[in-house]
Amino acid sequence: SQVINEKVPGIETSVVETGATVDNLRRFARNQIDIGLVTTNVLSQAYYGKKDFKDRPVKSKLLWVYVIAPQNAIVRKDAGISSLSGLNGQRFNPGLKGSATEKTSEAVFEVLGIKPDFVRGSTTDIVSAVKDNHIKGYVKSGAGLKIDASSRDIATFTPISILSLDSDQAGLLQAKLPEVSIVDVPAGAGPDLGSYTTWGFAVACSAGLELDEETAYKIVKAICEDKTAQGAAMASVKGADFAAMTIKYATSPLHPGAIRYFKEIGVAIPDRLID
Repeated sequence: SQVINEKVPGIETSVVETGATVDNLRRFARNQIDIGLVTTNVLSQAYYGKKDFKDRPVKSKLLWVYVIAPQNAIVRKDAGISSLSGLNGQRFNPGLKGSATEKTSEAVFEVLGIKPDFVRGSTTDIVSAVKDNHIKGYVKSGAGLKIDASSRDIATFTPISILSLDSDQAGLLQAKLPEVSIVDVPAGAGPDLGSYTTWGFAVACSAGLELDEETAYKIVKAICEDKTAQGAAMASVKGADFAAMTIKYATSPLHPGAIRYFKEIGVAIPDRLID
């Protein structure tokens, strides 16, 4: 909001608190907000009328991606589990109850035909359960391409592993869950962790249904060319190339204003992101 108000002449923004992605999408449908934060997987479901949006799609189009959120399947190293299939029958948490992580993990395991013994709970409860060896592990969103604070907390005293998708599993997810991104995470995401491949979704900004091309273009340009304010507010986006992130991780069409700006700076737009 600060960047737009300072860098886009003639446009003023104000910030309202909402109930996150699903609420923002429903507000788009009611023309109550003009832009809002979303996760790319739920935005894709809304755009194509899937799952909770079946028969009532919301045709919001993506403006830019801020950061990727890999969904890390973290297990105690002493559990002896070396692959995702090894989670069959094991006590395992799919993510914070009611979260996008939980819903996405359940969908992923269903597609892969893997059936852990799911244990539900808050992040605090689950972290304690992993430390105490009451469960083998959990799925937790990364902080960009690094593990988050709760996973680092576990790793301080309990060595951990992160389970990787194999190539067949990654291909199956791409075919069956196109709203989910496949993320290759380099070594160094956490202490003694090598490279791995997992599923994920991105945190992004999307447009209300009435946002015109010229306004969207000006906003995307200002946001993508800002080098200070957003990085200072959120460390995980400092130095990020929003245009490259958008092309790599978007799973639904881009707004014409975003397409115009990205083409202007020489970015090729794949057909899958044009509608």
